[in-house]
Amino acid sequence: MPTRNGAVHVATTCRTYKGKVYTTHLLRRSYREDGKVKHQTLGNLSHLPPDLIDTIRQRLADETPPPDGSFEIVRSLPHGHVVAVLGALRRSGLEPALASRPSRERDLIAALIVMRLIAPQSKLATSRTLLEATATTSLPVELLLPEDLTERDLYEAMDWLLKRQARIERKLAGKHLQDGTLVLYDVSSSYYTGRRTNLVQFGYNRDGKRGRPQIVYGLLCSPEGCPVAIEVFEGNTADPNTLAAQIQKLRQQFRVQRVVLVGDRGMMTTRRIDESFRDVEGLDWISALRADSIQKLVSAGSIQLSLFDERDLAEIQSPDFPGERLIVCKNPLLADERARKRNELLAATEKKLDAVVLATQRAKNPLRGQDRIGLRVGRIVNQHKMAKHFELTIAEDRFAYQRKADQIAAEAALDGLYVIRTSVPDDVLTSENTVRAYKNLSKVERAFRCMKTIDLRIQPIHHWLDDRIRAHVFLCMLAYYVEWHLRRDLAPILFDDHDRAAAEAERPSIVAPAPRSPAARAKDQIKHTTDGFAVHSFRTLLADLGTLCKNRVRIARGSTAASARDFFVLTKPTDEQQRILRLLGATL
Repeated sequence: MPTRNGAVHVATTCRTYKGKVYTTHLLRRSYREDGKVKHQTLGNLSHLPPDLIDTIRQRLADETPPPDGSFEIVRSLPHGHVVAVLGALRRSGLEPALASRPSRERDLIAALIVMRLIAPQSKLATSRTLLEATATTSLPVELLLPEDLTERDLYEAMDWLLKRQARIERKLAGKHLQDGTLVLYDVSSSYYTGRRTNLVQFGYNRDGKRGRPQIVYGLLCSPEGCPVAIEVFEGNTADPNTLAAQIQKLRQQFRVQRVVLVGDRGMMTTRRIDESFRDVEGLDWISALRADSIQKLVSAGSIQLSLFDERDLAEIQSPDFPGERLIVCKNPLLADERARKRNELLAATEKKLDAVVLATQRAKNPLRGQDRIGLRVGRIVNQHKMAKHFELTIAEDRFAYQRKADQIAAEAALDGLYVIRTSVPDDVLTSENTVRAYKNLSKVERAFRCMKTIDLRIQPIHHWLDDRIRAHVFLCMLAYYVEWHLRRDLAPILFDDHDRAAAEAERPSIVAPAPRSPAARAKDQIKHTTDGFAVHSFRTLLADLGTLCKNRVRIARGSTAASARDFFVLTKPTDEQQRILRLLGATL
């Protein structure tokens, strides 16, 4: 663009200092004075986005504005959700935890984590969407991924990640776990659909996928529910058998010498506590008693049900649990729910048993034989686990049943009753805070729901190698780590409760169910925030951000395609998208 005293252009210079390359973009005017060409710097453009600098350079190079129709949008790449997720990954400190220096492998793992949140899919499908030519997001452009990316490159990056798992988990533990902290631990499983490996075994299937082998994995979280470490076990590993490895990891790998481990009653059994916790200095636990242990305490008189006429929490001691504190809780709402469910299961079982009675009494082809009758009855009473509540009479030509009223009444007396057990002294953790710590296990269960359902889709698993399965599970945990930070920052516009302090203030007792805060209830009712924006689920929020695109625009400079120049123009964000980006502290 010539001026009266010269031409204005963009000059780019590069210099290297201590191994780092510094690039500077200057707006300059060139002019001739005394027969010599001189340059005058008008401004520094280095702080501007690269696409804007390129646009300025192109426009200054043209003597006249481009004619009408010379602009064309070559590609529109969804961009807003990439900015949000990639920005959260970097702000959480996860990127330097993966590797302290930039590398191709770190960029590929960052891309896999972002894609797991944006569009969870197989590695083959992911490799295709990360190619710039076939990209469905702006992620390849943002991370400058190689143009010849293949599925093999992603698998090699996963192998690279698995070798660094211990190091990454140490960094996360150093950030989120302190000496003497509470650590939440729980176990889940996922079914397998690929070729069998050593990890994949048949076991207790939590997903209800009968006939499918599975893997088991244990997740360690901070008291706030932030994931710190995950470990994969063989599919037939019992929950208590995963505990020793986690204790060793906490004390040896993470160097946390004083820790209180919180686990559920099915995992932290009395036998496991005796083997792993007893007489170990600095190692305490919080768990709960099974129903049969509670029944024994009631029968022995250690628990007096009259204690709960006016209160819902009482601390007791029992010679059966020496050195432990037992905190007995009575939740009336839970009692009503259990009674309702029991009555429904009893009624459903009786309806099917009545059909067997009629089958033995029909005139044509009646059901005969103790074996045949017994097999059919066995399937029915075991379907809802109601066999203990019925007295059955099976003969060669008839069948009868009746409820065990006394046994049902004895079980109903314990409805809503649960007992927290702990080795933590009361001067360190009060009864209320002990119950609160155990209830915080719901945060680990929430992590499992996010990892296994629509958010991250850890399953189905198709990998054929044990190490690839481990890397896949670890990658999903890192994706949830980013999601946890995103949910925390975006809570005001998600259906998540963003004012837990107000909710706890309304809670009559720690035993009572956690209520929603007034602000959260208002969001639930009108589906909008106080400033008029729509309330989102995590998925719909990412989908809304995805409509903010990075458009590749081409300026045709002549008759040949080689002379065309491309640059990027962003879609103008809506007010709602700007609000989301402000909450995240992200900029376009």
